[in-house]
Amino acid sequence: MRKKRVLVVTSDVTFVEGGHLTIARNTVQAFRQQGIDADLVLTPQNRFGQQFRAYLANRFTDVEIDGLGRPVDQVISFRFPSYAVRHPHHVCWLNHRMREYYDLWEGLVSQLGWKGKIKERLRRSLIHRIDTYLLKHNVRKLFVQSGTIQKRLRRWGNIPSEILYPPPPQRDYRTDSYQSFIFTVSRLQTLKRIHLLVEAFRHVKNKDLKAFVIGEGPEREHLHHRIRELALDAKVFLLGATDEENLMSHYGRCLAVFFCPFNEDYGLVTTEAFASRKAVITATDSGGPTELVKDGESGFIVAPDPRLIAEKLDLLAENRNLAEKMGQAGYKFISRLTWQETVKKLLIVR
Repeated sequence: MRKKRVLVVTSDVTFVEGGHLTIARNTVQAFRQQGIDADLVLTPQNRFGQQFRAYLANRFTDVEIDGLGRPVDQVISFRFPSYAVRHPHHVCWLNHRMREYYDLWEGLVSQLGWKGKIKERLRRSLIHRIDTYLLKHNVRKLFVQSGTIQKRLRRWGNIPSEILYPPPPQRDYRTDSYQSFIFTVSRLQTLKRIHLLVEAFRHVKNKDLKAFVIGEGPEREHLHHRIRELALDAKVFLLGATDEENLMSHYGRCLAVFFCPFNEDYGLVTTEAFASRKAVITATDSGGPTELVKDGESGFIVAPDPRLIAEKLDLLAENRNLAEKMGQAGYKFISRLTWQETVKKLLIVR
């Protein structure tokens, strides 16, 4: 009996290593560990304004036959417009649609003139129709990676789905200590709201507590300027990009993890923090992370207010036992999410 062949398909944003790529690569790895041939296909997304071409490119991408002419048994797609690919056994594990035309629409349209508003409203209407058709009729099964994504599907398109949370990426997590620093890793862009951590340190009372931020992005210069402006150079450190060992070391040694993005689809940072037995501080409007963090048990869910965040940071800094207890609770929760069980759900049995 031959091995099953599965293709994992997701759209590629050049020079950006998003969470969907991490999940896609881990999905391929998990299938292979279960004795199934799997490979990753990256399809175009295109820059803003060129989305329709990307949908067409995905639609005409051949995913039914592999490079040796053998049939592909199943396709698993992730995000727009990769779910446009055609296959009789197509499962979508949705990361997100084009958010600028959905939950981020108000922010986009507020920056446009009247001509731009007319053009983008037309594009938005067409994309909504295309997405609704594809997610209702082009896939046999639709999973979503969080309840946040599921709510968006209900609001825009009334599209039914099933939640399937991604487990932590397969990495060498460890728990070395609970030192006096808060850690976060993220692309430095507006929606990730690293500025909340910077502003919170204006109000942190513990003199020993520091913050370390790993990541690069367009907000780096602004954050650096704000850190200097607030005289926090000895408290908040932007470390830039790093390697795997240093990343795991920071997870393993930190007191807790800060992760307060705006309306995040899911957020692998939460799962990685829990896998490292570290509590997570997130915000009430952070979306996916609020589904994983249990307030007061595995971390804190607070309003996106620097003063309130600072209070929780001080509380953990003054009570290491609490930080450790919360980290253990997070680890217990996240250990229930396994890649073995995940691929079983994704696989179409026939």
